[in-house]
Amino acid sequence: MAGHSKFKNIMHRKGAQDKKRSGAFSKLSREITVAAKMGLPDPDMNPRLRAAVNAAKAASMPKDNIQRSIDKASRGDAENYEEVRYEGFGPGGVSLIIETLTDNRNRTATNVRTAVSKNGGNLGTAGSVSHGFDRLGLISYPASVGDAERVFEAALEAGAEDVTSSEDGHEIWTAQGDLHEVAKALEPVLGEAEGTKLAWRPGTMVDVGEADAAQLMKLLDALDDDDDVQTVWGNHEVSDAVMEALG
Repeated sequence: MAGHSKFKNIMHRKGAQDKKRSGAFSKLSREITVAAKMGLPDPDMNPRLRAAVNAAKAASMPKDNIQRSIDKASRGDAENYEEVRYEGFGPGGVSLIIETLTDNRNRTATNVRTAVSKNGGNLGTAGSVSHGFDRLGLISYPASVGDAERVFEAALEAGAEDVTSSEDGHEIWTAQGDLHEVAKALEPVLGEAEGTKLAWRPGTMVDVGEADAAQLMKLLDALDDDDDVQTVWGNHEVSDAVMEALG
């Protein structure tokens, strides 16, 4: 269990949601509705719904919006969304896993394929990329909850498998089936998490140069603009120097 290794956030750059708040709220609302529809409409009794509500709160989504999304599922008038995963490659040989929630598979497939191919990538078949990732639980905390040692000790006690800490915050990794139990055990010690979700962690990272990084960021932005795309995971690592050069 590595407590002090620096691990770049493998999700799309933080801050993208701030620029596109309405789009972010739409995606969060969709996840809340799906979670509430799949289980009980009570966050205390439904781990996935609780995680979705916590993510919405962390993004400053108004309480009324959160409750409306839950009520929508309870009334039974919510759209029928299904989870569809796409796998492919981006510029520089980067592997990408694209998770979507859609009520129209044809529309989503066309939009995702177009976004990827227009920006220097191509979609692969199911399993073409995911074999290089581990499916794990991911619990996120801000840096303000404590230093790396405190978080490491709390995570170890709670039954986590790995911790990565940086100036951006703490990422606590768990076995897939232990996610919600570990999150529950951490709450009395570290407080409510910023995020609790299943995640894809790459086995190896790919360093992306400036030319490929610029196109990769365009690809990630195009996917982020799609309402059906919930999360994009990748094995890309872009150095601070390259990010500064890109502006």
